[in-house]
Amino acid sequence: MTQTPTPWSPEDALVAMMVAMSVSDEAMKTLELLSIERIVNNLPIFASYDIDRLRTTSQTVFDLIEEEDGLDALFGLVRAALPEKLYETAYALCCDVAASDGRLREEELRFLQETRYELNIDRLRTAAIERGARARHMTL
Repeated sequence: MTQTPTPWSPEDALVAMMVAMSVSDEAMKTLELLSIERIVNNLPIFASYDIDRLRTTSQTVFDLIEEEDGLDALFGLVRAALPEKLYETAYALCCDVAASDGRLREEELRFLQETRYELNIDRLRTAAIERGARARHMTL
């Protein structure tokens, strides 16, 4: 059985999820952008990622979000590009981006809920991931 090629690499899919998380409340904040940049520059999963693809992938996400069924298309692209073993990683990265500005908005919570559903991640695992993100982003 041959797999159909996907326009995105697994790293592109992870970036796309972080960008989608950031724009889910229709306002991409500086802290969220800095968080995405820090994640891409420091996590081992992005060691061989071509940083020049970040802009193209982000623009694709922006274009998809504008379409009527764009979110469904986004999740389809992500599932096609991302091995299932990295679904929890995608969710964790979304949680880190959401937590980076210190506030979770209703739209961000809805996007996380949709991500849990679309990537079929059980509630116990997502609760642990969310708790870890919260702990990493606590302030005094």
